[in-house]
Amino acid sequence: MARAVSIGLIAFLTVLVGSDAVWAQPESSPTELSLPATEEAPPEVVIAPPPMAAPPVKPSDVKPATPPKDQVALRPDDSTKRRTRQDIAILQALDKVTAETVRFEARVGQPVRYKTLVITVRACEQSADDEPQSDSMVYLNVESQPRAAPGKPTPAPREVFRGWMYASSPSLSALEHPVYDAWLITCRASRPESVVAR
Repeated sequence: MARAVSIGLIAFLTVLVGSDAVWAQPESSPTELSLPATEEAPPEVVIAPPPMAAPPVKPSDVKPATPPKDQVALRPDDSTKRRTRQDIAILQALDKVTAETVRFEARVGQPVRYKTLVITVRACEQSADDEPQSDSMVYLNVESQPRAAPGKPTPAPREVFRGWMYASSPSLSALEHPVYDAWLITCRASRPESVVAR
């Protein structure tokens, strides 16, 4: 009997939980909700306080600016050394087709021909003693001018390079030519002519 009652109670609870029954809860009206007595609602319009006026500046508090000091251009240091200008550049050229390498001298201002290249040295310098690296540099222009064939007019020269070349860094400013390559070896001064005593 007690077993039958507990089975029935379990069945009743199962039906009751599984049903869509809505338990009624007491509802509170909006009038019943109120703020505590210590809190106040914020005002609808907030009025900003007037700005404070800055205190007046007395003439004794204002000081004139100091005038700038006279700036005098400084002379360059006399200890700075100049580069040595030489009048002969020693160059090396390469024929990329035949792998022929030639080393030759070029005097400043006098064109020198190497196959179809005409090389004119404009300046050749040695680095100064106070420079961090000892180097030779040459300013030259290179023109491509094939030799004149018999019975044909001389072709016009075409400039293929103009600028500085550095002996320590040949690839920094290199001649770009499909057949030939040329670079600086060093600069030197021409030997003075020997005087024969009579």
